[in-house]
Amino acid sequence: MISLSRRAVLLGTAGSLIAPFVPAFGTTRIMPPVRYVRTNGIDMAVYEAGKGPAVVLLHGFPELAFSWRHQIAPLAAAGYRVIVPDQRGYGLTDRPSKVEEYDMAHLTGDLVGLLDTLGVEKAVFVGHDWGGLVAWQMPLFHQKRVAGVIGVNTPFIPHEMLWLHPSLTRGLTAPDKPFVADETKDPIVQMREIYSPEMYVLMFEDGDLADRLMAHDVARVFRDNMRKGVITAAQYAELPPQVRHMAFIKALERPEPKSLPGELILAPDELAFYVESFERTGFSPGINWYRNLSRNWKAGLNVDQTIKVPSLMIAAEDDVVLAPALMDRMDVHIADLEKHVIAGCGHWSQQEKPEEVTALMLDWLKRRFPA
Repeated sequence: MISLSRRAVLLGTAGSLIAPFVPAFGTTRIMPPVRYVRTNGIDMAVYEAGKGPAVVLLHGFPELAFSWRHQIAPLAAAGYRVIVPDQRGYGLTDRPSKVEEYDMAHLTGDLVGLLDTLGVEKAVFVGHDWGGLVAWQMPLFHQKRVAGVIGVNTPFIPHEMLWLHPSLTRGLTAPDKPFVADETKDPIVQMREIYSPEMYVLMFEDGDLADRLMAHDVARVFRDNMRKGVITAAQYAELPPQVRHMAFIKALERPEPKSLPGELILAPDELAFYVESFERTGFSPGINWYRNLSRNWKAGLNVDQTIKVPSLMIAAEDDVVLAPALMDRMDVHIADLEKHVIAGCGHWSQQEKPEEVTALMLDWLKRRFPA
């Protein structure tokens, strides 16, 4: 339990649930008051600030609306209406029980309903990690509601064929049988051809061991993973193949090391906020997003994979899962695209290098959607 002294503002209630307190870190980091929006059959917790063109910030896994705490105030101050939801299954938003209720149709439908309730015709959707996947799918399934897209770390790749770029798979298959990604083949099937069953996405697919390992010590999950300066992309590429199977979750079976590489991104109160939230909700709802990868891929097979809205891609040089190389062919599908790479930055870009991410977002927004 987090003591009252560590939380500055009671945000609100949802039924009998008292919303957690949000740390008061200074005016650029305080979350706005929470409100609840009924959308697509669920109650969604939403944080909103500012007036002007709408910008919706979508978090990834395992994150929260809180993950955008550094960007909200600067965007609002620049003249934008900033809308930041805890997405389906996260934080104070409802957590449906069925796995199929976390597919892309539901996730994008939640956002359409959110815009409807808030009286917003179109918005710029900004997404990091899984939020980026949702953001890029919005103009494919709901183009009339999308003004533009900003991907943070997450590129647009047709049919969600992530983790399959040659730069990430080189050396993981036999030299005489190099892997060639196939857009007509289920991405989970292709992952099984490349990676060990301990690869984190495949662990999410296969039973609930990953759910239980992560829930066993929530604080450790964030201490182990939300770090910066852990490894550069060049160093990662030199690791032996068996080390590059992304067995992040299996590491939780071993005792926690006394020291970890790099540096924790989170201040103590920020870590406490994540821990309180995920101890309450568990990780399974977020993992269920992964369990719909095959379903989402099938749903996108007959959908035109052309993004027809202005787009910005912000990659991170040292993100070893969502490597900058993944955005190589984005120009084939997006005519109006601007790309940037943040040097020396890992996966948690908007928290690791918030000033750089915010500056790139604002520069593009002011040129393309002036407040």
